[in-house]
Amino acid sequence: MTIRVIIVDDQSMVRAGFAALLSAQSDIDVVGEAPDGKQGVEVSRSTHPDVVLMDVRMPEMDGLAATQELLNPPPGVSHRPKVLMLTTFDVDDYVYAALRAGASGFLLKDAPPADLIAAVRVVAAGEALLAPTVTKRLIADFTQAQPVRRKEHSPKLKSLTPRELEVLELIARGLSNQEIAQKLVLAEQTVKTHIGRVLAKIGLRDRAQAVIFAYESGLVTPGGQ
Repeated sequence: MTIRVIIVDDQSMVRAGFAALLSAQSDIDVVGEAPDGKQGVEVSRSTHPDVVLMDVRMPEMDGLAATQELLNPPPGVSHRPKVLMLTTFDVDDYVYAALRAGASGFLLKDAPPADLIAAVRVVAAGEALLAPTVTKRLIADFTQAQPVRRKEHSPKLKSLTPRELEVLELIARGLSNQEIAQKLVLAEQTVKTHIGRVLAKIGLRDRAQAVIFAYESGLVTPGGQ
């Protein structure tokens, strides 16, 4: 199955470079581009991509506002693409807010080409781009710099079994399915089953929202071990 992608970035050279790189992959089709968030939303609504590569800082409408528009569409609009934020180290507050809005993850704009290609595939498959070491560090930085109101002992946590709570905590720590399986001495497929149950019970879209919920519910504390 071909992954349909649009690129939203105010730098034409960035759009051209990403488009050339992704279009060269047999399983990825770049179906549109836009120079700002407002046009990005319009292009997404007309082309129905699987993944939107979204820059954070843009004129007219920034990436955060555009992400909120795409993932919380008005009545009559059913399409909700996966959003992969493109960022640099100096926009932590925007990226954390984007994850809370439902973005599936983020990637540094100076990441190697292979990382960009892999990120598109990971996000399209329904996973969240939250495993790399740099991501784990940034998530902790976001929550320390941007403390949120937490509901200690959230009622939703009570719906999870002890094993599901363990899995949710390890997801929030940035561990991959394979790493969780090794730590808990479980089969990787069993870990996937637990994650699916956690998302269903709490009513979350994906792994990224699970991480945010774990912090906001008080299950995990920023920078904690």
